[in-house]
Amino acid sequence: MTPARTRLGIVSLGCDKNTVDSERIVAALAGYGAEATGDLSDADVIVVNTCGFIDAAKQESVDTLLEVSRYKEEGRCRAIVALGCLVEQYREELEPALPEIDMFVGLRDAGSLIPRLRQRGLLGDPIDDHPGVRIPLTDRRHVRYLKVSEGCDHGCAFCAIPLWRGKHRSFGVDALVAEAVRLEAQGAVELNLVAQDLAHYGRERRDGSDISSLVRRLIGETAIPWFRLLYIYSAGLRDPLIELMAEEPRLLPYIDMPIQHAVDPVLVRMRRPERAATIRARVERLRAEIPDLTLRTTVLVGFPGETDDEFRALLDFLEEVQFDRLGAFAFSPQDGTRAADMADLFLPEGVGNDRLEELLEVQRSISAERLARKIGTTQRVIVDRVVDGRLQGRIEGQADDVDGVTWLETGSFPVPGTLVEARVTSTEDYDLEAEILRILRTAPDLREDRGSGRQLPVVPIGLEGGFGR
Repeated sequence: MTPARTRLGIVSLGCDKNTVDSERIVAALAGYGAEATGDLSDADVIVVNTCGFIDAAKQESVDTLLEVSRYKEEGRCRAIVALGCLVEQYREELEPALPEIDMFVGLRDAGSLIPRLRQRGLLGDPIDDHPGVRIPLTDRRHVRYLKVSEGCDHGCAFCAIPLWRGKHRSFGVDALVAEAVRLEAQGAVELNLVAQDLAHYGRERRDGSDISSLVRRLIGETAIPWFRLLYIYSAGLRDPLIELMAEEPRLLPYIDMPIQHAVDPVLVRMRRPERAATIRARVERLRAEIPDLTLRTTVLVGFPGETDDEFRALLDFLEEVQFDRLGAFAFSPQDGTRAADMADLFLPEGVGNDRLEELLEVQRSISAERLARKIGTTQRVIVDRVVDGRLQGRIEGQADDVDGVTWLETGSFPVPGTLVEARVTSTEDYDLEAEILRILRTAPDLREDRGSGRQLPVVPIGLEGGFGR
């Protein structure tokens, strides 16, 4: 009799880079006979891929671990695994504080996950029909992420990521292209390139590879219609990449360019590589050379020593530059960072959150005004899902999960992954309303793709090297 397969539940917290790691974990365990389930009460093993970026993320990770521990009594769960960034940073504190958790696995010892599960009798032998390098966590296979590098060299004063993710390491071009080809075979229509800084891709490899040459390879060797760049420092937006984005319709005119602040003394204390003048000049050039560009940024308020005048100057800069989208957070000290040692410059409690609310209100008006310019225009839209009987999608200037959505009026319901042309009719908050004019590209038929006999490249898989240093 064939033994029952281990049922695997996974909860992925934090950023899109964590999502990629989680998909790799699911695929690696599936290579030993595990079967993913979206019902945690039906899981034999539950893995929580934690986030430790800021205090709110840490608390969410701990709360999630406590919440899933109930499935050991209410479900069939035999083991709960805490994995990832929070474990890498706080394992010694977490292990005694959370006796409900059976295994703690950090970023650098991710390779121990499979042996430890096998030792507990929760995984079988390797199977012959391996599922590939990644398995999507949801049924939305048309939106996927490609992590092109690991770690970071910037050393920003407020950020602990280099402490647990290590120095920047670029993945090989051939391996990334092979992974993209497999994601396309799984139904990818939009591929989002992610890293701590995409502009650093290839620098340490000394083989001539960089982000623009990687994108050209990805475009040339797949038929994926939408590529999006997420998180790229302004200093790295050089001529080849700008020219490629201006000329290549499959590389969306969208840049997520974190500035964190716009006042030089604060940027110096943050140990950021840009200055206000260079940020301003780069924005002007990007908008001049890339038609219909959407610019997203991230800012940090309440950094140690930030004066009221410096905060007001940041607001003035945002009013001047007019970013289309903005994410923001208030400073909280992270263990091991340089900013955590600036206690004598910490602002009074509550000031950071008050400034955050004021900044978001300013940006809300800016975003609404820029979004209103879309009314009457014709846009390409990717169909994402049906929500309460309404069709939801996104224009090129709306990244998944962070930028608002486009509600589509139509007499029919194209399936997720379909690309349509639509006319924008109105706006509301961060969302658009639009009417479909025509279908540009139908969603991939995965049954047909799987049976097409296409020879897919082999992608090395395994957690042996870990996700950290």
